[in-house]
Amino acid sequence: MPTYDYVCESCDHRFEEIQSFSAEPLKTCPACGLDKLRRLFGTGAAILFKGGGFYETDYRSESYKSSAKAESEAGKPAAKPASSDKPAGGGTTPTPSTPAKSDGAGK
Repeated sequence: MPTYDYVCESCDHRFEEIQSFSAEPLKTCPACGLDKLRRLFGTGAAILFKGGGFYETDYRSESYKSSAKAESEAGKPAAKPASSDKPAGGGTTPTPSTPAKSDGAGK
């Protein structure tokens, strides 16, 4: 429900009131009792986030981010050290090539 601001034109008393959209505007001032109350224009449109919600997970604290990063790093496999059993040529071990098969169409 929105919050509306009211002001009394008689005693200049200002206050906020939570009302539903369909509720009639207040008319009687709670301070002086006169029917000089006016609801201020343009108020009650602000959005207030209270309690749990989506923003708690979108904007995590730095301590949460660092512990989450440490946890994900712990789950990764360790990098293998470079082994020294490679051939001296620095290349890969050659594989024997297989001759191409002929389908007999070239005869």
